[in-house]
Amino acid sequence: MSISPSLETETFEANEALAAAEGRLRHLKLDAQRALKIRAAYTTRFVATEFSKNAEDFHLVAGADVTPQPGDVVIARVAEIGKHTRLESPVSRRQLMFVGQEIMVAYGNRYAPDQFLAHVPDSLEPCHLVAGGGLAGYVTEMHASIDAATAIEPIGLLATKNGVVNLRDFAPLQVGTPSLAALRAVGTVRPPVIAVLGTSMNSGKSTTLGCLVNGLSNAGLNVAAGKATGTGAGNDPNLFIDAGAFPVCDFTDFGYPTTFKLAYEQVRDLLAAMIDEQAASGADVVVIEIADGLYQGETSRLLRDPLFAAYVDTVVFSAQDALGARAGLDVLQDTAVPVAAVSGLLTASPLATAEAASRLDVPVIDTYALCRPEVATALIPVRAASL
Repeated sequence: MSISPSLETETFEANEALAAAEGRLRHLKLDAQRALKIRAAYTTRFVATEFSKNAEDFHLVAGADVTPQPGDVVIARVAEIGKHTRLESPVSRRQLMFVGQEIMVAYGNRYAPDQFLAHVPDSLEPCHLVAGGGLAGYVTEMHASIDAATAIEPIGLLATKNGVVNLRDFAPLQVGTPSLAALRAVGTVRPPVIAVLGTSMNSGKSTTLGCLVNGLSNAGLNVAAGKATGTGAGNDPNLFIDAGAFPVCDFTDFGYPTTFKLAYEQVRDLLAAMIDEQAASGADVVVIEIADGLYQGETSRLLRDPLFAAYVDTVVFSAQDALGARAGLDVLQDTAVPVAAVSGLLTASPLATAEAASRLDVPVIDTYALCRPEVATALIPVRAASL
């Protein structure tokens, strides 16, 4: 005997209500109208594309025994507006958020000295939106000068019949599974690779990289650019595109909403995979940004890894002031990483630039001077390693 749809729905809802009362795993349906109203974040853009086309293939998983993992996609309700008032959309539009709205974000850890230190909670407990690009985490420390994080209430993890959805399930690039172009490039000569590093957040790394890309592009070169570590957001990739880079990718294209607290082997493999993919594009030069400062855990370890020396030919270092430039250069030279030039925020000040130039044995170049072809091309390393 067949069961009527209405009775089947009532039975499902009754079972789920009982599961909720007992704290057990629950599977919650998403109707089409509700799915349409969910605001997706930039970090979830590849998942959101499929969700918008086939929402009926998705449901939510909830319950006291659900343990989120980094990269898991969660539907959450905005509970209180704080530091982040807007959520960056899949096309990088800043969507104004309202209390009560449902948003699609990804769990991830965050390390941001001028904002938050946050971790992935071990349950679907109330937590925070810790980055406007769409990162859910629980704040444990914050900078004294900023507002408290926007509070969110997770409703459930997004899931399909195959299980909980993680960003890596829908990412166009995969660590450990090279694209056809990258496979075909094995054994060929890799183009020169320039890494842009800095003293800290907000030292001018992304602007330095953008200007360098622009200068190389103005010289008629094909430039590929990427961001290997950091917190997912569209600002930097869009800047690289605007500057003239193609192709452009970052760690979110590999399915990572953030790289903080990733196992070091994953960070290492991600850097190699990104450079391999960008080098295989036919670019004349590859430029890669490494986020945060030299003392940040994964960055510090990368610099001392033989893989970094094998893949990166030279560094342009971005600093906030002369002392930071000198200290950073000492760290880089101690690890035998070649440095082509120092640039960044300090070059906004002629006095700071002069101070740095008097103490450094590498050129100090005004950030926007990097847009000039002759300045940018002078930084291209001669050595190129084999894939």
